[in-house]
Amino acid sequence: MRLAAVLVLLGALLGPAAPQDPFQWLSSLRSRGYPEGSLLADNTGGDCPEVCDCPPTFPVAMYCDSRGMTAVPFVPSRMKYVYLQHNRITAVPDGAFANATNLVWLMLHENHIASVGKKAFAKMARLDRLYLSHNNLTKVPANLPSSLRDLRLEHNGIAKVPAGAFAGMDNLTILLLNDNAIQDVGAALKGLNSLTLLDASGNQLKKVPESLPEMLHQLYLESNAIDAIPTNFLGGFTQLQYVRMAHNQLTDKGIPANTFNVSGLVELDLSFNKLERIPTVSTTLEHLYLQANQIKEFSLGSFCSVVDVMNFSKLKVLRLDGNEISLQDVPTESALCLRMAGEIAV
Repeated sequence: MRLAAVLVLLGALLGPAAPQDPFQWLSSLRSRGYPEGSLLADNTGGDCPEVCDCPPTFPVAMYCDSRGMTAVPFVPSRMKYVYLQHNRITAVPDGAFANATNLVWLMLHENHIASVGKKAFAKMARLDRLYLSHNNLTKVPANLPSSLRDLRLEHNGIAKVPAGAFAGMDNLTILLLNDNAIQDVGAALKGLNSLTLLDASGNQLKKVPESLPEMLHQLYLESNAIDAIPTNFLGGFTQLQYVRMAHNQLTDKGIPANTFNVSGLVELDLSFNKLERIPTVSTTLEHLYLQANQIKEFSLGSFCSVVDVMNFSKLKVLRLDGNEISLQDVPTESALCLRMAGEIAV
């Protein structure tokens, strides 16, 4: 609840003693020395900064978004949810959150943050979400809380991910590293046993990251410079359903046989690469995107090893447009194999 709504409610409760216009009342209170952000608020652990809103109805939340701020304000110790996004903050010094050890959510996205102190987040033992996307970071902040479940670092200028950048983060489920300048992830992902979503698209990766967690559900590697896939690439995953590797440099030579012929995969995007053949995929795959490659023939065996009424592909969407084949190259018996396809673009 914003301040205006709070004042309207208080005006109704206090009756004739309060002016009809809540902002007139606010002005009178200001003239008597009351700061805007702390009116009737819980001041446990410190007053709410005047530039922010700390609603009495939600005393553990502090709203400082879109205020033109250039520095992190004081955060009362009672706070669990702090919103600092859409400002002009340039740095997060070591002591910025020294008083805010109970934080659960910290939103710092869409600022101008270029530096983060090595101890800035060190005391946050309960932090669950940390959003630092759309800033000017050139490296992953040090000493990130091991309690994190959702870490967003996309749209920065990060070039390297150190081996221990995410050490101890057994609870991390979402990691967004997309749209940076990362060339290699190395072994930084090792030990992220709960990770289900990894987005490393829009970087400068030349190979698939090592030590990918087996619990991954979504893996996004679009818009990199990957030209080959490791042998048994998908063999170690138990939950993986979505793989997107569009806009890379993949060739037929760089994809080992039957790499994508694994059960469980629902969506595979290999569009905008350099493939000349349709790779063999599992009959359980539902969405396959191969547009804008150099494919020269429609190989039915890539979808169904034996064409019969009991052995057909579950494909619902197949994109082959922008290749070197046409509708006339699709064999008539494909209707038996691709009987569930609702969209085939050639």
